[in-house]
Amino acid sequence: MTSISATPALVRDATAADFPAVAAIYAHHVMYGTASFEETPPGVDELLRRFAAVREHGLPWLVAELDGALAGYCYATPYRPRPAYRYTIEDSIYIDEAFRGRGLGRTLLAALIARCEAGPWRQMIAVVADPQGGSLALHERLGFTSIGTLRGIGFKHGAWRDTALLQRTLGLGADAPPAG
Repeated sequence: MTSISATPALVRDATAADFPAVAAIYAHHVMYGTASFEETPPGVDELLRRFAAVREHGLPWLVAELDGALAGYCYATPYRPRPAYRYTIEDSIYIDEAFRGRGLGRTLLAALIARCEAGPWRQMIAVVADPQGGSLALHERLGFTSIGTLRGIGFKHGAWRDTALLQRTLGLGADAPPAG
């Protein structure tokens, strides 16, 4: 059992050097969890390609370090590719199993929201797979509202899985047109 540290997590922008640890964290979630509907863990090169795509859109990919280890990560991606959706983004967050229950999810997601509110984006969508765990509660605590459930939309680990859709306004939201 890992001891709980009183040291706060360091949240920072991800770098290419973080991706072996990112790949290990994500592989665990792909292989044993239902937070991702991928069935085969992508390798470091594929995750670096995804990282580059996130950064090309000017979006953040953040990591949290705790006790000298990369303990989790989160990032935002465009919600959909069509131009009318350009002010709407989707978040993703993964915590290393060894560091769960320490508030890292809240720390990371709050930092991601703050970074995204500083940009042009107005809505953040969360697609929470198999929504009976901590991710749903985390998003709700940080201001996301449930907008629906897609029932039995994915089949993983021998069972049909639901996804919950949640939405959070960023900045002015839909109360004003975008700048420019």
